[in-house]
Amino acid sequence: MSEQVRVLIPEEELMERIARMGAQISRDFQGESVHLVCILKGSVFFTCELAKHITVPVTIDFMCVSSYGRSTVSSGVLEIKQELTEPIDGRNVIIIEDIIDTGRTLKYLLEDLAKRGPKTLRLCTMLDKPDRRVMQVDTDYTGFEIPDEFVVGYGLDYDQRYRNLPYVGILSLD
Repeated sequence: MSEQVRVLIPEEELMERIARMGAQISRDFQGESVHLVCILKGSVFFTCELAKHITVPVTIDFMCVSSYGRSTVSSGVLEIKQELTEPIDGRNVIIIEDIIDTGRTLKYLLEDLAKRGPKTLRLCTMLDKPDRRVMQVDTDYTGFEIPDEFVVGYGLDYDQRYRNLPYVGILSLD
């Protein structure tokens, strides 16, 4: 079996859109600070690049979450594999996600974090795949809406590979 990756979103487009998203977040939180919650592992590249374009004070923390466990179907229960290291009460929190497809995990994560008393809670995603949505999740900042294809690159992986590609590509398995 061979694997082929076809470019969907070139690096230049990614960088341009991320810069615009950072500028929008900076405008929305002018005079305040933001606390970015990077959802591991796929969002690391996106979070780091986005933070460079935010001009208000930024802090960053990391979470690893799943609602799937060892199954391919959501259990409906959020499993936190890595917890935040700092409290979020009273802070402007932005969850940073690489891709939203079914919306299950983010729906549960948003509900969980909302209970922790943030001043504001927003959602930022690099990619949105609305054709796969089964649970309604509203994003505040969206990089790109993409078709229902398996994508890799810029943090997204297939079997832990391809994260390091500087673009987002569609993976084909022949």
